Amino acid sequence: MSRQTKRCIKFGSFVLLILYIAVLIYVCFLSEDYGRDVVTSYYRYNFIPFKEIRRFYIYRDVVGIRAFLANLFGNVLAFMPFGFFMPILRSRLRKWYCMLGMTFLLSLMIEIIQLLTRVGSFDVDDLILNTSGGILGYLLFYIINKVRRKWNGA
Repeated sequence: MSRQTKRCIKFGSFVLLILYIAVLIYVCFLSEDYGRDVVTSYYRYNFIPFKEIRRFYIYRDVVGIRAFLANLFGNVLAFMPFGFFMPILRSRLRKWYCMLGMTFLLSLMIEIIQLLTRVGSFDVDDLILNTSGGILGYLLFYIINKVRRKWNGA
């Protein structure tokens, strides 16, 4: 792969990462669709792992399948781009445990800001799902990178 191609890929990844972060900020803090337009006078939080996931599963008929799937898969899918683009931009992040830590820290930062601003809620299940999404995004990067290297080497 030429130096010019690498630069183009990095620049495109950077632009997409910035757009992704803008959408993530909107969804996490501003979106009316997710009730982010209301600041509550009390703190909402969950420190018990899998409590909200289990609750959404048990009451999926009440909350609706869309809300159930959005809660479960939305959090995973929302963090896949982060796990995919960061190793492209920073070669130091090409180890799975680095992306695990970075994704966890990003998710924790978002959850803490939601707790302190009382927009949304602090949920340990979101930390689990978001971090899983970041790792799945990294896994996608890893597979594509392996295939690309094999293709270029052949």
